[in-house]
Amino acid sequence: MTFLDFLPFLSTSIFLLNVIFAVLVVFFERRKPASSWAWLLVLFFIPFFGFIIYMVFGRNSKREKMFIQKEKYDTEVYYRYLLFNDTSLEAFRSQKKIIEEKNGAFVVQNNLDDLISLHINAGSWVTTNNHLTHFIDGNSKFDALVEDIRQAKKFIHMEYYILRGDDLGKKIVHELALKAKEGVEVRLLYDGMGCASLPRNFFQELEQYGGYAVAFLPRFLIRLNYRDHRKLCVIDGEIGYIGGFNIGNEYLGIVKRYGAWRDTHLRIQGDAIDQLQIRFMMDWNFITAYAPISLKKMYFPDREQLDGIKMQIISSGPDTVWKNIWNGYFKMMNEAAQHIYIETPYFVPDDGILEALRVAALSGIDVRIIIPGNPDHFFVYWASMSYLGELLEAGVRCYQYEKGFIHTKAVFIDSEICSIGTANMDIRSFDLNFEINAFIYDKQTTTLLEQDFLNDLENCVEITKEWYSKRKWWFRVKESVSRLISPML
Repeated sequence: MTFLDFLPFLSTSIFLLNVIFAVLVVFFERRKPASSWAWLLVLFFIPFFGFIIYMVFGRNSKREKMFIQKEKYDTEVYYRYLLFNDTSLEAFRSQKKIIEEKNGAFVVQNNLDDLISLHINAGSWVTTNNHLTHFIDGNSKFDALVEDIRQAKKFIHMEYYILRGDDLGKKIVHELALKAKEGVEVRLLYDGMGCASLPRNFFQELEQYGGYAVAFLPRFLIRLNYRDHRKLCVIDGEIGYIGGFNIGNEYLGIVKRYGAWRDTHLRIQGDAIDQLQIRFMMDWNFITAYAPISLKKMYFPDREQLDGIKMQIISSGPDTVWKNIWNGYFKMMNEAAQHIYIETPYFVPDDGILEALRVAALSGIDVRIIIPGNPDHFFVYWASMSYLGELLEAGVRCYQYEKGFIHTKAVFIDSEICSIGTANMDIRSFDLNFEINAFIYDKQTTTLLEQDFLNDLENCVEITKEWYSKRKWWFRVKESVSRLISPML
């Protein structure tokens, strides 16, 4: 039998396989309709290779057994911590009791209470004993981080999506190695995909002195779509970091491709650090079978009274039952009375977020969105322009940042509430990535951070309806194609 004789059988087999997998997508994955249609197009119009793409990038994370197990494990660790820490247990019980009594005698005082309640139900209690320092420049952020690493006495726990093998990456790992040599406990958790280009011996010095460096998810082909996008650091239980900066030269603004790098990162002192520590412990112990972290008093020290900034640390991802960060964003947008300001490098919202923003703008609320004018992922940029064009019709004001690259992930509501963290305003962050954000309920802090947003507007070009209506035909084609596949981006 020649290959030509075999070809009809092969073609029929490939077609039947595509039909089978299409049925699986529609009937068993229980996706949103937009996502289902996008994958059906891939399966039918890219035979065989479409199946490979689907297996790598399209599998429904909620059906992954390992993530179901992780969610159960995280819940167990969380409640063991509450029993271990009497102060946190008392705070959680009292706050949870208030939520449970909402339908009885308790009356919610304002919309802020509703948002806090939403996150308490997701397992995050409110802390008020906090002091925050924020950074919008990589040099100042990493100078502070390095100094805090050098001052560490007990432990350093770090979790980052990207750690480059360049000058900054080498410097950070070297500083960690020096602390490990002194006897400080050092643990580094990095994403297997985000750090895929690192040489195998990159952490040799750190490990030589007793430190640990572990990939959150190894580079297995079927798990390429799941990214540990969290960026956090806890030092001695006294200092915590959370925000948008990864570790690499581009975040210092010295890589020509991106130019000046605009981002936002928080340095936390206070009780909210315990929630960062618990998050790291959950992720570390689930991934690595050796050197587990146990509940010890040194990880959760008593602290002096600080500024009194009220905040919650919220995690979200394939390992959580609810889309906690999405829920927070959605609730904030629906409760806005004056303005909604958003900064994000990737704007690919789902239907819920899109409608919330559209309704807010049509209600007369000042809605403004900043995205990069110098994108690093062009499919995402064209998809973003498609969604922004739709929002322009509702009165949303949209801007492109032109002074380098903007990587900040921030939402500001009415100068009262803000969220700073790792989650972009896109479907990937809502559904696939492991993310972590700080939700801050403090007028003074929110106003300060909002001023950075207003300053950024001075370095932006506004996307007007007139400009948008005059875009070239090829731009429209790219928008249409990118929007069609946006559920997969």
